[in-house]
Amino acid sequence: MPVPLVKICGIRTREHALAAAMAGADFIGLVFARSKRRVDIDTAKMIASALRGYPAARHVALVGLFVNEDPVTINSIADICGLDCVQLSGNEHVEVCAAIRWPVLKALRLDGSAHEAAWLDSASVGRIDILVDAHVPGAYGGTGALADWQSAAVLARRRPLFLAGGLSPENVAQAIATVRPSGVDVSSGVERDGVKSSGLIEAFIAAARSTS
Repeated sequence: MPVPLVKICGIRTREHALAAAMAGADFIGLVFARSKRRVDIDTAKMIASALRGYPAARHVALVGLFVNEDPVTINSIADICGLDCVQLSGNEHVEVCAAIRWPVLKALRLDGSAHEAAWLDSASVGRIDILVDAHVPGAYGGTGALADWQSAAVLARRRPLFLAGGLSPENVAQAIATVRPSGVDVSSGVERDGVKSSGLIEAFIAAARSTS
């Protein structure tokens, strides 16, 4: 089984961004939506500069997470902060992709809705990747709740996807074995008392890499 990609989301400091990069993360997620993990533009620029300025960290792609944001604002922030990809984690309609100039990672909760079906149809032919997250009414990720691994596994047999939702160093190997995703995404699972832990980040990445 190929080694899955790893995304560490909700990074807020230069220290934790570099720790994730040095541990082998492929993506670092910066939250621009309303959240306790939200970063402002100056902080995002500082993190991007730190990664680009450190040769061993230049491989890491920066992902900006947005929830129901205007595409003009998304494009502006992505440009200013040097993002590589945009994650849409709200109730966005698939048509917004036409106005976004960056590759899109779309979070879905596998609720069987027509909205979800439209995104999956578009992802099969466009520059859209899919991330499966937990279905928690009124929440847009970062809850620590588990996604539906069985439904995700069915979808993963049809197309590549990232798996998020309640992952941790303790369960990520099992999640990968069950779902066989192309990538895994973690936020709360590498935090202690709501703050990112470099040790947990390293442990998560090591556990994910151990599945190859």
